[in-house]
Amino acid sequence: MPPDHPAHRPSVQKLFITGLLTLLPIWLTWVVIKFVFVLLSDISKPWVEPLSHQIAATFPQSLGWFNGLWVQNTIAMVATLFVIVAVGALTRRVVGQRLLRWFETLIARVPLANVIYTSARKLLDMLETKPGSTQRVVLIDFPHRDMKSVGLVTRVIREEGSGRELAAVYVPTTPNPTSGYLEIVPVELLTPTDWTVDQAMSFIISGGAVAPETMPFTRAGDR
Repeated sequence: MPPDHPAHRPSVQKLFITGLLTLLPIWLTWVVIKFVFVLLSDISKPWVEPLSHQIAATFPQSLGWFNGLWVQNTIAMVATLFVIVAVGALTRRVVGQRLLRWFETLIARVPLANVIYTSARKLLDMLETKPGSTQRVVLIDFPHRDMKSVGLVTRVIREEGSGRELAAVYVPTTPNPTSGYLEIVPVELLTPTDWTVDQAMSFIISGGAVAPETMPFTRAGDR
């Protein structure tokens, strides 16, 4: 079989780009998983580390491997996950709700913490409920009318005087949806979608690679 003609051989630059595009999603996945793993582990590490050292010192022959760093990180992450699940189960009960109200009362007395906690709590509560007269996931004219951005409606408010409905729309950025823009948009200028929040997040994080076959673009009144 004759060798490939030099013109048909991929250049080093093309091979590099192909390899980079193949490894980049794997690397991003690893970075996110590692971040979550380390974050969850660090919460429980203060008590997991001394407990692991004590177990290893008490049973050096059979349980000496408890001194391993990966063992401690794994135990810390599992313990943290257990605490999160336990808190979720407790919050659904009357006792847990009372404890949560007591904690919120305590946080409200701390000057900076009360602003952060209250804002985060309200945002999460809003994302769990439909915002009144509009869909959760919408398209807005941003940065100008001939371009659209995916946004999440966090609240519907009214304009002072006229009573016109205005939507507070959070526009996440790609590929990090935790940063973005907050836009105040008249409800009649929103382009509604039937997307879920998960579908919108997949679309944003993937840079549009994960998307439905069709999507709305032109508002009904503009046709």
